[in-house]
Amino acid sequence: MNLIVIFFSFVLVNNFILSKFMGLCPFIGVSQNRESAVGMGFAVIFVMSISSLLTWAVYHAILAPLGIEFLKTIVFILVIASLVQLVELVIRKLSPALYKALGIYLPLITTNCAVLGIAIISVDENFGPLESFVAGMSGGIGFLMVLVIMSFLRQKLLLEKVPAPFRGVPIAFITAGAMALAFMAFNSSMISNLFPGV
Repeated sequence: MNLIVIFFSFVLVNNFILSKFMGLCPFIGVSQNRESAVGMGFAVIFVMSISSLLTWAVYHAILAPLGIEFLKTIVFILVIASLVQLVELVIRKLSPALYKALGIYLPLITTNCAVLGIAIISVDENFGPLESFVAGMSGGIGFLMVLVIMSFLRQKLLLEKVPAPFRGVPIAFITAGAMALAFMAFNSSMISNLFPGV
């Protein structure tokens, strides 16, 4: 599959949050603050990019030759957990304020189904190593983009007179639903129109 199609597919058309509804916990939890949203977004980009490449290598070098492909979910989670530990150590060392702002949501990248989802999709779609990396990176970019948009919207919502039962998480989910509807305008036919030779 063409790398441009993979990029736009995972950023816009098959966005993990708005199209596949994966990674909603950090999406709602971290999007209250723009700085936390950006920090989490870049951490997810790094983990998704590297983990999709590493899981592809582990699958094709170890699991497939040994005929134990059925263990891919468990092995992929172990790879992702190791990467998240590395990211957590780096962020704690380089930016203690960001580490504190991300709080519990940083270790939760391990269980973020978007990160596991891209690893499984890359294997199931028979992506090569470069395609797997691009898919992971673009999935992370889509994640970051939606987190930043949501953080802007949630800060605007703080200034609005939202009825008491809808304040906080309820209005965030309603806003996310409206964003998901808006993102439905991006579909595979739009990509084929933008890139006719692809």
